[in-house]
Amino acid sequence: MGRTLQPLLPKEKRFLDEGQYGDNVVVTSVDTILNWARLSSIWPMTFGLACCAIEMMAVGASKYDLDRFGAGVFRPSPRQTDLMIVAGTVTIKMAERVKRLYEQMPEPKYVMSMGSCATCGGPYWKHGYHVLKGVDQIVPVDIYVPGCPPRPEALIDGLLKLQEKIRHESLLRRKFEEKVA
Repeated sequence: MGRTLQPLLPKEKRFLDEGQYGDNVVVTSVDTILNWARLSSIWPMTFGLACCAIEMMAVGASKYDLDRFGAGVFRPSPRQTDLMIVAGTVTIKMAERVKRLYEQMPEPKYVMSMGSCATCGGPYWKHGYHVLKGVDQIVPVDIYVPGCPPRPEALIDGLLKLQEKIRHESLLRRKFEEKVA
C-alpha cells in the first residue's frame, strides 16, 4: 500500500522555497555544494616572472592575508593547483614552459593574467621581439588584473571575481562545452 502525501503547510512550503527545512536539513543542488567547496579552497601556483610577483608575494603576507579567501596555500607543483597566476612578462622562450605547466594542472583549472606585461606585453612588446603579446595567446585566461604592477588589492579583487565565476558555473556544463570546443 502506498502512502498518500499530505499537502505542505505554509511554513513548510516557505522552508522549502528558502532552501532549508527545519534545523537539520538543507535542500540544495550538488553543483552549489561543489562550487562552494571549490571557491573556498583555491590553490594558486607559485609562479612569478617579473616585478608583479613581488605584489603577489605581498598578497600572501599577513597584511593582506589571502587565507581569508581560501587561497593562501601557494603550491609549488602544477599538479596540486587549480589557479595559475601569470605575474609578469612572458617571453617567447618562457611561453612553452607556461603552456606545459598549464597542461599539467588538473581540471578544473583557471588562469589569472596579472599586470600589463602578462596581459598585452606591457612596455616591452613594442621594442622587443622576445616578448609575448599577451599570455592569452598560449593559454585561456579567465581573469585579467590590470596595472603595472597591480596593487595587492587589485589581485584580491581579481580573486573575488574568480570566486564569483566559480560560484555560477556548472561542472557538467563546463565539461560539455570543453567536448564541443
